[in-house]
Amino acid sequence: MKNILAAWALAALTTQAMAWPEKSPESTKPSAAVTAAATALAKSVDSAVAAKCKESGIALSPRTTDAEFLRRVHLDLVGKIPAIEKARAFLDSNDPEKRAKLIDELLASPDFGRHMADIWQTLLLSKNSTARRLDTGVFVDWLAHQFNENRPWDGLVRDIVMAKGPQDKNPATTFWLSQVSVDNMTDTVCKVFLGVQLQCAQCHNHPFTGWKQDEYWGLAGFFLNVRAQPPGNKQTASPVVAETKAARNRKNALPESAKMVPPKFFRGEVAKLGTGHEIRPVFAEWLCGENNPYLARAMVNRLWAQMFSRGLVHPVDNIHDGNPASHPELLEDLTQRFKSGRFDVKAFIKALCLSETYQRSSKPVEGNKDAVIDSYARMPVKVLTPEQMYDSLQMVLGVATGPAARKMAAAGPKGGKGARAQFVAFFAGEEDAEATEYQAGIPQALQLMNAARMNSPAPALKLVSGASDPAVAVETLYLATLSRKPTSAEVAMAKEHAKKMDTPRQAPADLLWALVNSSEFATNH
Repeated sequence: MKNILAAWALAALTTQAMAWPEKSPESTKPSAAVTAAATALAKSVDSAVAAKCKESGIALSPRTTDAEFLRRVHLDLVGKIPAIEKARAFLDSNDPEKRAKLIDELLASPDFGRHMADIWQTLLLSKNSTARRLDTGVFVDWLAHQFNENRPWDGLVRDIVMAKGPQDKNPATTFWLSQVSVDNMTDTVCKVFLGVQLQCAQCHNHPFTGWKQDEYWGLAGFFLNVRAQPPGNKQTASPVVAETKAARNRKNALPESAKMVPPKFFRGEVAKLGTGHEIRPVFAEWLCGENNPYLARAMVNRLWAQMFSRGLVHPVDNIHDGNPASHPELLEDLTQRFKSGRFDVKAFIKALCLSETYQRSSKPVEGNKDAVIDSYARMPVKVLTPEQMYDSLQMVLGVATGPAARKMAAAGPKGGKGARAQFVAFFAGEEDAEATEYQAGIPQALQLMNAARMNSPAPALKLVSGASDPAVAVETLYLATLSRKPTSAEVAMAKEHAKKMDTPRQAPADLLWALVNSSEFATNH
């Protein structure tokens, strides 16, 4: 198999170590109360989903196999497949509590925060020419630390919304530095923290929801005083975010559609402002307040989508009366439990993972073959994100994949993109693509098929070294890539292929190449 494209860069690049400390798994073990609450919430999820399926005459798929669960929960919680030793130990274990223990182990892993940071930096940072000049690495590190520390979601949001000062002292300011205009700030805040696409009311009253243009610019009024100074061509000091007395107007970066109205809470009252020029704290107090109906619901819907491929309300950032939830009572119940649980992200994710709904097989059965995705009668098959694909391939190739290694691969010399960032950019699909939609095309497929490391026998030979029995070697390669043991038919096929090889070195390499280029490897099922 000859290389057709340039060799794929897989070597780690030297950089500084992570600035944030990591906790050991033991220090983040959940309390008995958290576990009890998560178990109760999981039962509520299962009850609601089962009831809706029964009402609709939809059969439920059975529980996943251990191998399916092992791979799924690793990809969903830490963003990569398990190491071969972990896979073998889990599959061989007879511990009835091994699934619950694995969930806790992964939530306590430093890789959990880094995976969450991968997801949320994409949501929070705008893609524009200004943002491309930013050092986003400090923000990703900061986010990873917050998620690993299990910072309550309302507190983390408050820190982002009120962030000010130089970026090197307060990484949360990166959010504001990436937003180049007031309307950009307003759109992102609404989508991510409120779960609404209020941008449709920027120029005129919303045609479907009843939202008024005044409501858009009333919310935008909280950000009129924000001054974000992103890095320029000759700027050497750290970028700064501040609030000033001089509000923006049409002459300084406001669009023609702007309406100068008093700052007003979304669907609420006009804000009561103090005499100071900092307005964002007033908005943050409302946004993260106990009676706010939007923040918790938006996060619950996003976390559900992260685990099940789509939100209870879909699209996740378009929550309004005209776009009802598939399970409205369940969404309300989960929202209230998330709030009463003090916005505990790890506990909420744990509850979803403990549910039979999450642990259901993706394979259809008679009675649900034509069921819609949001019945949750079976687990939807998700396509690996570019980040998951890269980190999983690194696991197969035996390259370090921990948080520090991911950071080293994120940036190249002189501010250029590192190997991981280049891979992610090359494999990135459309911004709003469905999690179940395969976006890669011929260039991406050829890149994987013809990468130098994928056509070298070295990674495969390293994996099977010491395995004198061909069946054991085949099993090892399957565990290393698909996190399962091969069927007897697959073993026989591999042995038959090996007989046709001129050299014994080529057979393991061919099998590894076929496995990592398979649809089974490219999906989370």
